[in-house]
Amino acid sequence: PLLDVMEAAEYLGLSVSTLNKWRCLGGGPKFLKLGRAVRYSIPDLQNYIAQRQVQSTSEYELGDL
Repeated sequence: PLLDVMEAAEYLGLSVSTLNKWRCLGGGPKFLKLGRAVRYSIPDLQNYIAQRQVQSTSEYELGDL
């Protein structure tokens, strides 16, 4: 199933405005554009989370979204 922006934001524990900003600026999870509709797949959201897993704050660079 595909999630809309509100559902994806809830899944990630983020605000809708954060996802909207990331979509415009880049750096957020992959998304699908179906006509005017924006949708996110759960595997893409899970992959986005997994790619950001770190063990210390020194592994996180500013600008990584």
